[in-house]
Amino acid sequence: MASLYDCAVDAELLTGMRLARGAIARGELVVIPTDTVYGIAADAFDALAVQRLLDAKGRSRQSPPPVLVKGPATLQALTETVPDLVQPLIDEFWPGGLTVILRAQPSLVWDLGETRGTVALRMPSNKLVLELLEETGPLAVSSANKTGLPAATTAAEAREMLGDSVEIYLDGGTVGTGYERRPGANSGSTIVDATAADEGVLRIVRHGVISDDEIRRVAGNDVVV
Repeated sequence: MASLYDCAVDAELLTGMRLARGAIARGELVVIPTDTVYGIAADAFDALAVQRLLDAKGRSRQSPPPVLVKGPATLQALTETVPDLVQPLIDEFWPGGLTVILRAQPSLVWDLGETRGTVALRMPSNKLVLELLEETGPLAVSSANKTGLPAATTAAEAREMLGDSVEIYLDGGTVGTGYERRPGANSGSTIVDATAADEGVLRIVRHGVISDDEIRRVAGNDVVV
């Protein structure tokens, strides 16, 4: 069975992080805790690893994974531009539960699936994951569950669903406790499509842990639900 490391124990944390870095470098999958739900992670620049991620979840290339980044500087490097309408949202909700869809930098050599030239980016609010991103670079990350099942909020839930399709499980305890769980809202990040931001339009495409009202409070009336 795939190995699980309790990151509350110093020795297991050090071993788990080392092995997670190695697994990602080899194109394997790692389950990580984020501030919202557990995620299944792969090297964003390894097309075979990304396909392995999609296969583990039971998804097609029509559902490309978002990419986690260590900060706004990486956001700038991975996108054509960051529209003025988007910057206040980044300033307010990063690190945290906001994913933004933007036009990808055309020069990037990667294959996340059928993205149509876009990329969904998020800076998570989780120290362990940010440390991992510092070592690995951008990670393609989707919720650690089989498609159609609830997203895992513990490493044990993730391992029960994903089993040996993942090499390393990093156990960061129960996640998502810092966000209010609202009826009808996704337990993952709120996703805002900003590909039409230059035309003055932002569109919420997934209602997640950051409420529509909070998005509107920062972005104003340019948000379309």
